[in-house]
Amino acid sequence: MKFRNESAAALVRSAAILTLATALFTSSSSVLGNTVTPVSVQPKLETPSNFDDDAGGNADADDPAIWVHPFSPSKSLVVSTLKEAGLAVYNLKGVQLQSIAAPPAPTPDDSPGRFNNVDVLYGFVLNNQKVDLAVVSDRGSDKLRIYSINPQAASSGQPPLTDVTAANVPFIFSSSQTQVNEQATAYGIAVYQEPKSGRSFAYVSQRNRTAIALVELLQTDRGQITYRKLKQLNLPSQFKLPNGTTWTPCEDPGELPQVEGMVVDRDLGMLYAGQEDVGIWKIKLPLGSTRPILLDRVREFGVPYTYDPVEEECKIDFSNDPGYGGKHLSADVEGLTIYYADDDEGYLLASSQGDNTFAVYEREDNNRFVGSFAIVDTTTVDGVQESDGAAVINVPLDSEFPLGLFVTQDGENIPEVLDDAGEVRANTNFKFIPWQSIANTFPKPLQIEPDDWNPRDDDD
Repeated sequence: MKFRNESAAALVRSAAILTLATALFTSSSSVLGNTVTPVSVQPKLETPSNFDDDAGGNADADDPAIWVHPFSPSKSLVVSTLKEAGLAVYNLKGVQLQSIAAPPAPTPDDSPGRFNNVDVLYGFVLNNQKVDLAVVSDRGSDKLRIYSINPQAASSGQPPLTDVTAANVPFIFSSSQTQVNEQATAYGIAVYQEPKSGRSFAYVSQRNRTAIALVELLQTDRGQITYRKLKQLNLPSQFKLPNGTTWTPCEDPGELPQVEGMVVDRDLGMLYAGQEDVGIWKIKLPLGSTRPILLDRVREFGVPYTYDPVEEECKIDFSNDPGYGGKHLSADVEGLTIYYADDDEGYLLASSQGDNTFAVYEREDNNRFVGSFAIVDTTTVDGVQESDGAAVINVPLDSEFPLGLFVTQDGENIPEVLDDAGEVRANTNFKFIPWQSIANTFPKPLQIEPDDWNPRDDDD
């Protein structure tokens, strides 16, 4: 956790929303309860290691998205971001089929591309044909990169993604390349296609700020895809506690509590956003139509801290915890994903990075907390620590994942690998887990509904 020293302008913005934050605190849903011991889940397989150094191409695994093949589910794909190393596309065996480099810097003095998060959009009409898209937030460039997914190529094990991004796409949050270089840029992403109109949108969060932008995807005259920013929502950065004090989350100097993990419940028209050091927000769509609800808080919420200038981090003082935090999430809140079942049932899953677990909530009503799970070592595949992104699908895929698939990033992959100087190389990858391995591990098993929902249900 890092210390934050806000600028005067940021304080003014924070003050403007402090009243809203107080109301949100008192209106949160009642998911907070007794701490529940997480159940242990074993992974099935993993992708190759990624090394965040020069020898490894600065590859740092972050966020996965699952694409379901339209007529051969066993040929479905996992599209994943590797930050400065761009994108990696895997088959269901964890074998890499394609690597896509992030864009180079416009000049040697500018920031290069850095792919942060990815999501899949089904049935976008491009050149009078419906295509599926992988939409990526490029933190380095403050833009979106958009790739069409070719089912025939996926079926034959060939590279399936093609860049269809227009050449002149705009910045999301910046007004100039100078601002882009400051890196308060596009960060998290969740895509959504409006059922009635067929319009396609991306919700994009801003690094080191509280903003979430609504962006519409559009076809250009040249048969590529661009976008336009429609509106922006700013979440609170300060919170008035019931004891009358004001609490600000712990950040680096000049930074605000950012959102990264996001997911849209496309059936219920709801955006869930993980504000990393705060908790999970529930936002009714369209964006800005109603007041967001903070449905669960991190354990650190409201806890005092002191700044250590040597370590450049905050020391959280749990001995003076006023008791306003949650019971199920330890900062950071990271990847959010939805397991769909029939009649609006199913689950919202959230990565609780601080304690290496995943929290499970019901989709319905007030998102009742169900329980937590941790992904632990097997004899052949290690468990998951410090997970960033995650994705889940209920659809039957192949013999390994006949009842759905959960994929998550592992921030500390083992075994460790040393460089020539004997130093440990940063090692990350993705773990694949059959959904039933998660569902059946709970004392009261979670739902397993492989036939009740399909991401192509609206793609008729």
